[in-house]
Amino acid sequence: MTRRHDIEEPDRLTDPFGERSSTILREHVRLLGGRFQFESNSPQLMQLVNSAYKGLPSHRLTEASPRLTVKLVLGPGAGPRRFGTEPPPLSMLSGAGLVGTATAMSSSVIVLPQELAALVTVSPQMLRYPYHTRYEMIEFAVFTLATRSQLLVPLHGACVGLGRRGVLLMGPSGAGKSTVALQCLLAGFHFVSEDAVFVEPRRMKATGVANYLHVRAETLQWFDPIRVGDVIRRSPVIRRRSGVKKFELDLRRGAYSLAPRPLDVAAVVLLSPQSARGSSLVQRLAVADLGTRLAASQPYAANQPGWNPFVKAVAKLGVFELRRGKHPRDAVGALREILAGDF
Repeated sequence: MTRRHDIEEPDRLTDPFGERSSTILREHVRLLGGRFQFESNSPQLMQLVNSAYKGLPSHRLTEASPRLTVKLVLGPGAGPRRFGTEPPPLSMLSGAGLVGTATAMSSSVIVLPQELAALVTVSPQMLRYPYHTRYEMIEFAVFTLATRSQLLVPLHGACVGLGRRGVLLMGPSGAGKSTVALQCLLAGFHFVSEDAVFVEPRRMKATGVANYLHVRAETLQWFDPIRVGDVIRRSPVIRRRSGVKKFELDLRRGAYSLAPRPLDVAAVVLLSPQSARGSSLVQRLAVADLGTRLAASQPYAANQPGWNPFVKAVAKLGVFELRRGKHPRDAVGALREILAGDF
């Protein structure tokens, strides 16, 4: 990543909105198949960009990667007012061809897909919540631009793989996606993402942001306390909107294998909270109700232009249900068999 400082003196008469003034910091990142340029007047906001995207593998989906711009502006403050343990929730906005979000603290995200650009305005109050600013505002702009500019299918799920082949792991919150993904990482699998996966439906290539993995404290019982547990416990703790607290493990700081390129989707695996109870962990699902079941688990993706081609491709590859074994490590062997085509 590179940085340039462009300093211009403000001219309140010719530039009342500050469009050409203030210190501008720039970072260039290859991400999610696109070439992103981040611009900001705030070192703190640019640090959030670095914390999210610095040191990641460069994923390219097509020869002509779109050039995307995200401008991050730290706006004026309104006093040291506090809002408790987390900021007010974001409201989703749309109209006049724009999509975005806004909070009661005058922070907002405006995405212009047709212009390949986004504007993120962050108040000093919102910046007191760096996790929410990064996760709900910067990532919202990045994910939306990458999705709309390349007609990707945005999925709530994880993706791991071996070699060039990967599996999509889907399931509701608490189904164990992060636990299974971490078990796979410890077993030498490539990692794409644990929470948001983006699929190019024509070639079924999966990409994501392989920066963090979020682990609940109660799941540490399944991992070696010295090799893994202590490292996770030293990680920062984030708090979801639901109130759930998780350790945020930075995968760029360990001996983990981050997928060097987008993975070819070999199968979709739906994680079930049910125990296998001595029977097979894996069951292939029928194609008949495949579209309905996938759409129910991915309501946002089901409304995107690439959804139907994605479902048709998945039907040819196969969808499996993976139930819980006696130990989360059991899932690793089952996923190896699926990737090898043994089901």
